[in-house]
Amino acid sequence: MEAELGDPSVLSDRARYRKALADYAFLKKLDLAWVGYQLGETDERELLGAMLPPDPLDARNAVMEIRAGTGGEEAALFAGDLFRMYSRYCEERGWKVSVMNSSATSLDGYKEIVFTAAGEGAYGTFRFESGGHRVQRVPATEAQGRIHTSAATVVVFPEADEEDDIEIPESEIRIDLFCAGGAGGQHVNKTESAVRMTHIPTGLVAVCQDERSQIRNREKCFATLKARILDFRRRAEEAKIGADRLSLRGSGDRSERIRTYNFPQNRVTDHRIGLTLYSLDRIIDGAMAPLLDALAANDLDERVRAALEER
Repeated sequence: MEAELGDPSVLSDRARYRKALADYAFLKKLDLAWVGYQLGETDERELLGAMLPPDPLDARNAVMEIRAGTGGEEAALFAGDLFRMYSRYCEERGWKVSVMNSSATSLDGYKEIVFTAAGEGAYGTFRFESGGHRVQRVPATEAQGRIHTSAATVVVFPEADEEDDIEIPESEIRIDLFCAGGAGGQHVNKTESAVRMTHIPTGLVAVCQDERSQIRNREKCFATLKARILDFRRRAEEAKIGADRLSLRGSGDRSERIRTYNFPQNRVTDHRIGLTLYSLDRIIDGAMAPLLDALAANDLDERVRAALEER
């Protein structure tokens, strides 16, 4: 594989080179795991995990959508907290966050926000975040100090790639133009630069109003719509073959409650793996590694178990 990566004919073929690079990375990881196992530095679970073929989607950028649920203004504030949590984690990783569309509230919250996290492995890292998130805390507007419960929903899907076989005829897309919203004053866009695209066969919708240029908004909107369509088709295929038996890997009911953030006790609980951490203050500030690493480790255990059962 190292020799193939140095072959000029491979280097000149982008699709072939990317596949060769992925194959090499897989074999290199397996080789390191095997050497580590022989030296007693790698356990049997890690070695078995290295033998599993990776999901090619894991290396892609992530498209994420956060929507405020029950709880009114407090739910919108919580949606804003989640967005800042993911954004700060991305900053630590050197990943770029780009807002595609947002509906802000007067108190720095969001009714809805859609953004991309661009970085190697972003989707593989965030795919476990899809589902219902619940917060328990005393709102800033609560005079009597009572704890309120609010919720937000997170959806994560992989960004579409230029090599994906997604052909969308113009006749299947309805495009609506409108003025971008804002907090008022001079920053409100007076021209119809915001773009909404609807894929008529599936009813999937993408909106982008982050850019001042309508052309740029069209490009970003179409990219998001392609990602939604790719995710829709992938899920339909998985449903047919029963591939979503592993509930953590971005499948299952996205409205299901997956995590609770309890501010009075500084506690975060992920209900899928029974993990409780008393470091909510750090996690909500972007230090998500202990939480995300635990989810990834549990996912690896499930994949190894399923592979052994198939044999």
